Amino acid sequence: MTADPSRPPLAVVTGASAGIGAAVARALSEAGHPLLLLARRAAEMTALGLPDTLCRSVDVSDAEAVTAAVRQAEGRYGPTDLIVNNAGQMFLGFLADQPTEQWQRMFDVNVHGLLNGVRAVLPGMIERRHGTIVNVSSVAGRNVYPNHTVYSGTKFAVQGMSESLRAEVSGQGVRVIVIAPGSVETDILAQTTHEGVKAGYQAFKDSIELLVPEDVAAAVLFAYQQPQRVTVREVILASTEQLG
Repeated sequence: MTADPSRPPLAVVTGASAGIGAAVARALSEAGHPLLLLARRAAEMTALGLPDTLCRSVDVSDAEAVTAAVRQAEGRYGPTDLIVNNAGQMFLGFLADQPTEQWQRMFDVNVHGLLNGVRAVLPGMIERRHGTIVNVSSVAGRNVYPNHTVYSGTKFAVQGMSESLRAEVSGQGVRVIVIAPGSVETDILAQTTHEGVKAGYQAFKDSIELLVPEDVAAAVLFAYQQPQRVTVREVILASTEQLG
């Protein structure tokens, strides 16, 4: 399908069923973009009720499923101009006793899943010499915290991969942007199974006024809506009360 020049182009959002992903989807929809939303929970994405939106139940660690969904959306709405790689897993815990399955899942989603999203759209962006990749990282990709060892490792990987990819493709008209939030009021803490670590992190969250998902969505739109010749390479945002 040829893109309609009179309307904003297709945007893809992963991890779009709740939290930051859902807020980004709503913001992009309000800006007029047709959307491809990817997450494992299809019902929650459909319940957003956004127009010109294709919702697909996809695990981003499945490269073939991600690519197939992108091709379907592009057949309906035209080429992808933006992907927001937001899907993530956060299992906090002590390395000495954290289940190794949690390590694997974090790397599968936070690293391999992000790469699968990039690979699904990057060749077309290079061919058109136009496109934007937004990778949602974390302040834990720049700083270290107790009980975050593997999670931080995945986010440091996002940081490094994003900077290297930017060096690869900036001369081909493709922008690579990192959004690195501090603590955000979402349900991601529920993934942590270590009750002591969870309680400690919850106490920290209760002690300050957190970011909300809409704050992160606003940062994504700010960076994306700059002229294509301008790359906001990284946005680091956190609660004013968050010190680290």
